[in-house]
Amino acid sequence: MAKIKYKFDTKSLQVKEVQVSPKDKLKKILLFLFTTMMFGFLWAILIYHFIDSPKERMQKREIEQYKLQYKILNDKMNLVTKVIKDLQNRDDNIYRVIFESEPIPASVRQAGFGGADKYKKLDGYKCSKLLIETTKKLDKITSQLYVQSKSYDEVFKMAKNKERMMSCIPAIQPVDNKDLNRISSYYGWRIHPIFKRRMFHEGLDYSARKGTNVYASGDGKVIMAKRTRFGYGNKIVIDHGYGYKTAYAHLDKIKVRKGQKVKRGQVIGTVGTSGLSTGPHLHYEVIKNNKRVNPIYYIFNDLSPEEYENILDYSHRVTSGL
Repeated sequence: MAKIKYKFDTKSLQVKEVQVSPKDKLKKILLFLFTTMMFGFLWAILIYHFIDSPKERMQKREIEQYKLQYKILNDKMNLVTKVIKDLQNRDDNIYRVIFESEPIPASVRQAGFGGADKYKKLDGYKCSKLLIETTKKLDKITSQLYVQSKSYDEVFKMAKNKERMMSCIPAIQPVDNKDLNRISSYYGWRIHPIFKRRMFHEGLDYSARKGTNVYASGDGKVIMAKRTRFGYGNKIVIDHGYGYKTAYAHLDKIKVRKGQKVKRGQVIGTVGTSGLSTGPHLHYEVIKNNKRVNPIYYIFNDLSPEEYENILDYSHRVTSGL
């Protein structure tokens, strides 16, 4: 029941009942409804933003669990990446060095693993960035593991052929040189005996009598047996495989033919003076991966450790001008 309100009339000096018009009643009702609605709205906002429903609390717990599991997964992938890098380092700097094989180029190890379209299906979600980054990282790991697996297959084959490889790598002197006095010119810069100017000498010169036997320094196949009066004169080139070739120049006689397979220590020709030569000698080169290298490092098989150290020391002193 609504309370009856009274007011004092100063003119008549009487207390009279206050009469509320229908318009004022409507205003009060509308004000009450508006106030109630505003309070309800504010309360709803408060509950929505600051008080979680049971379902929201459960979802938040799940999200926190997902974040924890993602961190664990990401840490594991980082650990796997470190292990892969260690395997790659061992592969390039230990296993492939042992088997005289070139390391795998970084461009191959870090090869691409798919274009942007590959991850298009993961776009459009709130967590798309996280999904795409994780998938890319996993794809990169998978790609690197594939390359490493193929590399180990190759290393395994090289290990099985180790004995064959060791017999092919140049490892002996191409002429008899027991007293170590036959090397007349070393690998490196020198004054050319004919042109009388400083030129780079890309091999070893062995002085010897004309007709002295020349030996193959490793197993292989003859890919050149050429007779000529110019340049290097009569010349033999042997392909030993595994990236190695050897060349024998200024020969007198050639005792092998192109395409013939030879063994280490087999006589392939004799020392001569063919081509540009001031006297009988053998010019000997070692070529690795199509680049001429110092043959002094490939004559260790028929020398004692002391003899090899002496000849290396002398070679370094000669090439450095000491």
